[in-house]
Amino acid sequence: MRTQHLYRIRFHYPEGWMVGLEGGWQQHFYLAEGSCEGEISGRFRAANSPLRRTSDGPFLPDMRGVIETDDDATVMFECRGYGRAHPAGRRQVVASVLHVSDHPRYRRLNDVVCVCVGEVRASSDPGHPSPELVLDVAELIWEPIAP
Repeated sequence: MRTQHLYRIRFHYPEGWMVGLEGGWQQHFYLAEGSCEGEISGRFRAANSPLRRTSDGPFLPDMRGVIETDDDATVMFECRGYGRAHPAGRRQVVASVLHVSDHPRYRRLNDVVCVCVGEVRASSDPGHPSPELVLDVAELIWEPIAP
């Protein structure tokens, strides 16, 4: 197997909520806004409801959204994975990504598994406290297994 880069997403959370759960766990809900560039380019909108073990611990992203492409297609997006609590200011994300589209250009992604790596970058803008998130999405390419 190998990977082939498809696109990069850059987004932030203009709104978000959190409730504390037993044992220090937290359930979050965020609305995401951003953009994609690469083989899929356009406007990105999503909702993420990650579960966190503690306020400074790892999290489990559970994101569903849509990419409105620059060529007027709709590509639905689902991302689940693991967010690491380190390093400070650039927390790591690893996840799987699935897509669904009825547009001829993107329909091939309907049975493709993608993977992503990313970062949750601390904001350097005091007027914009939400972190910037960056995800690089790559197609996981099936290759025959050697005997």
